[in-house]
Amino acid sequence: MALDNRDALNSLGFPKAPADTRVVVAMSGGVDSSVVAAELAREGYDVVGVTLQLYDHGAALSKKGACCAGIDIHDARRVAEDMGFPHYVLDYENIFRDAVIDEFADSYLAGATPVPCIRCNERVKFKDLLETAKDLDADCMATGHYIQRKVGPEGPELHMAADTARDQSYFLFSTKPDQLSFLRFPLGHLTSKAETRALATRYGLGIADKPDSQDICFVPNGDYASVIEKLRPGAAEPGDIVHVDGRVVGTHKGVIHYTIGQRRGLGIGGLDEPLYVVKLDVEAHHVIVGPKEMLSTRIIPVREINWLGDTPFQSQSEWHVSVKVRSTRPPTEAAIRPLSDTSAEVELFKPEEGVSPGQACVFYQNGSSRVLGGGWIWRGN
Repeated sequence: MALDNRDALNSLGFPKAPADTRVVVAMSGGVDSSVVAAELAREGYDVVGVTLQLYDHGAALSKKGACCAGIDIHDARRVAEDMGFPHYVLDYENIFRDAVIDEFADSYLAGATPVPCIRCNERVKFKDLLETAKDLDADCMATGHYIQRKVGPEGPELHMAADTARDQSYFLFSTKPDQLSFLRFPLGHLTSKAETRALATRYGLGIADKPDSQDICFVPNGDYASVIEKLRPGAAEPGDIVHVDGRVVGTHKGVIHYTIGQRRGLGIGGLDEPLYVVKLDVEAHHVIVGPKEMLSTRIIPVREINWLGDTPFQSQSEWHVSVKVRSTRPPTEAAIRPLSDTSAEVELFKPEEGVSPGQACVFYQNGSSRVLGGGWIWRGN
């Protein structure tokens, strides 16, 4: 139906009829992005589906439980056929390896705990794919992420999803303001995944009951070490497990098999106290262990900050916010002290355990769902 009032906005925020609004939908082949595409097609939008082939297609065919695998490309194509809109598969394998996989391997080998899904959103989906959407003369690009885009006094804002259990704001903190202007997240207001699956059933989608992906797409079964060994042959050199007091308390088969905060699987039983991995010394091939209290962190150095506040980051000497240092933890109160436009010291009001270089520290406005940006945790000077 045509809009009579020129100032009236359609559901994607444009002052024109849905049929005159082209939207590229990033389709992973999962339930979420499929529902977004189907819903927009039903509303009459000019939908173009795009799926990214991110790694070797032959290997992907036999792999389940991760996004963008061969079966997922097939599922996305089938949804497009059923709903009657065009669908394209783009080979981003080289881009993905250069922008995401190589850094993942190198940072992991350096003792960090990388979050490649953030880099994928930042460097692939919201960069190269977004530019492709513009090349296709799209008015916007929609994704199946559980996050909300709201228009505030200063322009588009990023907000947590209505369903806090599925909120993906931790993985999208690096979204730039100009990208946010072009992006749409139609599922962010839903209160549960059950609503999404109900919509899939309503639209007759064959993937309505498809399980959610659980793994990083190129790390099947969560086995980081085997992937690193394949990417960096010879990386799994054995070494000593060393107590923080200097005692050698055991041996290990390679630093890449351990993560900060790990307790199980160390093979060093019989000691008086439970020990946890508190540091990885890659150069010395040492896994360093100590008591649990050594995992507590209050001061966190953060860099590569993307700031989404209404006023410049350095306009205040200190920001009182809430932060997440892991995707699975709730926000906790903190103070951010800017050191530059892109670096800061974050002080947690209550120390957290297991804070590790390579993870993200995401900022939230106190008492609000608004995402103020975030940055990457590093060791500091």
